[in-house]
Amino acid sequence: MKTNLKHLFNKEIKEGVEILSIGTELLLGNIVNTNARWIAEQLSILGLNHFRQTTIGDNAERLSQLVKEISMRSNLLITTGGLGPTPDDLTTESIAKAFNQKIYARESIWEEIKMKLSQKKPYITNLSLKKQCFFPKDAQIINNPKGTAPGMIWKPKENFTILTFPGVPDEMKVMWEETAYNFIKSNFSDGSIFFSNTLKLTGIGEATVSETIKDLLELKNPTIAPYASLEEVKLRITTKAKSVSEAKLLIKPIKKELKETFSKNIFGEDNESLQSILVKELIKRNESIVFAESCTGGLLSSYITSVSGSSKVFKGGVIAYSNELKHSLLDVPINLINSFGAVSEEVAESMSIGVKNKLKSDWAISVSGIAGPDGGSDSKPIGLVYIAITGPNNKIIKIKKQYNPLRNRNEIQRLSVNDCLNSLRLILLS
Repeated sequence: MKTNLKHLFNKEIKEGVEILSIGTELLLGNIVNTNARWIAEQLSILGLNHFRQTTIGDNAERLSQLVKEISMRSNLLITTGGLGPTPDDLTTESIAKAFNQKIYARESIWEEIKMKLSQKKPYITNLSLKKQCFFPKDAQIINNPKGTAPGMIWKPKENFTILTFPGVPDEMKVMWEETAYNFIKSNFSDGSIFFSNTLKLTGIGEATVSETIKDLLELKNPTIAPYASLEEVKLRITTKAKSVSEAKLLIKPIKKELKETFSKNIFGEDNESLQSILVKELIKRNESIVFAESCTGGLLSSYITSVSGSSKVFKGGVIAYSNELKHSLLDVPINLINSFGAVSEEVAESMSIGVKNKLKSDWAISVSGIAGPDGGSDSKPIGLVYIAITGPNNKIIKIKKQYNPLRNRNEIQRLSVNDCLNSLRLILLS
């Protein structure tokens, strides 16, 4: 039996869902593309894979060509942007052109737009607004309760559907929830969901993490993906299942193994932060904390006060940047500063004791260092930071850190804050 090779090579192999964001302002970086992220999260809830996110400017020819290409490789295309009344709102007509289809006015939509506008003062009928009423003949309209530009659900060819939304996030989200969610669930979802749980680690690098769990990184369901930022490494565990409860059961043994492997490095999950974990622990202990900051200039205090409920444990802090204020506000002896320098283990220890006594707290953290880009020397290079933590029993823990001097000032400050918080976390754990 002969194989029809021509048929095999011409057959379209589809890959699921694509997200297309339209707008020159996105390409220029004038606005951040939050829509694509939000839609991706919604697709995960529906258990749908998507393999591409594309951004394109307001150019009709390029947009038509791109939509045509997407139709050859994906089952479902979701677009945001380009549905308004202005000349650069080209989405609907460009999509129609990609499939050699005409667009026609929907008079009922025009009446709805005029009604919406009549509720605003002053009311001016602008015929350019009628541009938003034109759609392919067989397109289903997605109502826009919050704006004048509707979207559409259109199947221009077999096995390919397009959903269009305006670029305004509030409008897009309401339209998704009222119309798109149920349509996609009914027509594209197999009833499964994607569920993710993220473990957060600090005090360890991404390369070390990946090497330690290289066997786990090869799992297919659940999958584990590491992500690194300046202060932490995230391990996102994702599974596809029929329900959240089933997904949690699949993830449970993986989480257990990871927590045993990185027992001292994992500090929280999902939206938790070092500071939120510490606030929760100090509330549980009914203990208070204060800070004495030099090189971090109040950043440590800013981190902890970003947590709701931090007022129950955080009494305040002293930003003692100058030697004069270290002496007058924190009782750091002048001869100590003269002998060892402001950036020293001895001065950091004295700052911690001073702020604890002055503000009458259970815990105190002090930090002094050289954040750069100036001020370093051979004996005290840029990135040298001293941290001191004084506890309820007045025992003092002293930490010396030497960060890469090639890091910028903000990075050294953030790393210093992270090590202040993580050092206290490890003390509380022990």
